[in-house]
This record gives sequence, C-alpha cells and structure tokens, in this order.
Amino acid sequence: MNKILIITHTADNFSIEKVTEYVADNNCEVIRFDVDLYPLENKLSTIFQDGEWISILETPSAKYRLDDISAVWYRRAYNIGKGLKEEMDTKFFGAAMGEIRNTLFGFLESIDAYSLGKPSVYRRLDSKEEQLKLAHKIGLSVPETCLTNNPEEAKKFILKHQNVVAKMQTGFAIYEDGVENVVFTNVVKEDKFEELDSLLYCPMQFQQMIEKKRELRVTIVGRDVYAFEVDSQQFEDAKVDWRKDGVNLLDKWTKTELPKDVEEKLLELLDIYNVDYGAIDIIVSPEDQYYFIEINAAGEFFWLDNLTEGNMISRSIADVLCDKAPRRNNVVLA
Repeated sequence: MNKILIITHTADNFSIEKVTEYVADNNCEVIRFDVDLYPLENKLSTIFQDGEWISILETPSAKYRLDDISAVWYRRAYNIGKGLKEEMDTKFFGAAMGEIRNTLFGFLESIDAYSLGKPSVYRRLDSKEEQLKLAHKIGLSVPETCLTNNPEEAKKFILKHQNVVAKMQTGFAIYEDGVENVVFTNVVKEDKFEELDSLLYCPMQFQQMIEKKRELRVTIVGRDVYAFEVDSQQFEDAKVDWRKDGVNLLDKWTKTELPKDVEEKLLELLDIYNVDYGAIDIIVSPEDQYYFIEINAAGEFFWLDNLTEGNMISRSIADVLCDKAPRRNNVVLA
C-alpha cells in the first residue's frame, strides 16, 4: 500500500480529513505529520548507515518509516516548536529554533518522492514580482504596478493612475497586546502622501485599481480547474479587499467557467512553476477583461470545496497524491 505523507498542524481545518478519506478510497495510507508537535512530541530521524538512508517519524501514537513514502503534501507548517520556549533556557531558544526549522525543511526538500508543494516552491512563489512578470509574459492581463521603497516613485505612480491600491507582498500583520491585526489591501489617496515617507523603512506594492464586475478564485489541482466567482461589491467592507468581509461572502460564491484562453494560460503558469496546486485571484472588469492578481502556493480552498458536489477539490488533491490523475513530475532526486 502506497504511503502519503501530509505535512500540516493540529489546528488545520477539515480539508485534511476529506483528503485523507479520498486517499483511503484510492487504497493508499496517510501519515500525518503535525509540525506544531515537533520536536516536543514528534521525533524525526534520518540515518545513513550500511549504504542505506532511513527516515523515521515517531508520534505519540505510532512509529513510521518515511523513506519509502510515494508522495508528500506540504500543506502547512504553522507553529513549529510550539511550547518549546517554556521548556528551555531563553538564551538557547533562538539557536534551537534555527536548528529545528533547518532540520525539518531540509528533510522535506530531500524527500525522494513526488511532492505537492515544498518549502523552496513556496519561497519562490512568495515573489509577487516574478508572478506578475511571468503572467504578463504569457499573455495574461495584469494591473499596472509599482513595487518600491522610494516615496517619490510611489507618489508619481499614484498621481498618474489616480485610483491606486496599496498592498503587502506577505501575510503582513501587526501584533499589539497579543492581538493580530492583518493589513489588508487599501486605497491610496493624495491626502495620505505624507504617510508614504514610511516606505523608507518598509517597501510596498502599489497597483492601478481595477473596477470590479466580479472577483474570481481559481483553484488548480494538477490539470483540474475549479473557478468560482463572487460579487464583492455588494458589501462595503469587501469592495477593496474581499477578505476583509470574507465571512459575509462565504455563501455568495458560485461556480463559473473561465474563457478557454485564460484557463490555458493559467495552466501554462503552473507548468512554468512546475507545481500541481495554485489558488489564483482574478478580477473581472466591467469590460469583461480578466486581470491576474496573484497565485497562492498554499491558498485556502475548503470553503469552495464545500460548494462542489462531493468535495471535488479534495478528491483531485487525493488523486494527484495517489498518482491517479495527471501531475507534473517534480522528483528532484530521482
């Protein structure tokens, strides 16, 4: 029986259970590695002796060989080393976390099997600049964009385009009194020019504001394309960034079809990156022009999966992991 390793954490959502169920339907076994239990509860060892490499994962409930897995799904790596700070001398904590992360990610990079996502792939897809350049190169429409830490360049861009939004390139959040405050996409007005001087300390991405007829979330798994749309303009808080009022929009998404040329270009984009999963954000203008905004290497999909008959996105993920559906070959060590 083929073994599928899923890298996640204990607080992940129900998508793990659904994919696990469909993996079992394909007569494969799931090994779940919750990284927030590493290293205090999960023990990971890689050993080379007698001419053989062996990897062992020991969890509170079982012990697994990982060197013979057939595929891995790198889903999430949140809260690595949870609880460790309270267990050790503070002066050693930073150095220990460096070793922990390096060991874990080094193991994930070295797995000699098909991988649906890898830390190095996620790092590459963190580059919004490369995404936009590649999307433009293959013929997708992208908003006019300025990435800068130069206040004067930002001001010139804003004055030229008038309607401009500012966004961060990461999951940027400010923590105050233990509360996480996510920085959403916001409209930039000329009366805020004085605030742009802070770009000297932290660069930002500015984009021409595209008037929205619809917003799309396109989830691609292998060659399967699942496109959903929403009218984000029906709620005031969602007009600029739908995530800001995402809860009210949860049941407003509907399945849609992409123009054939747009679908083909999105598949080409995944071919270029050699990845089998991407959650892509698109804006459709009143003129029905499709603007590529970004691709998320590990973007959430489960709220859309629940809108498909039989959780088809989860089933596609399971089929790709079990080699029951076309996938891009990415076994580097083979």
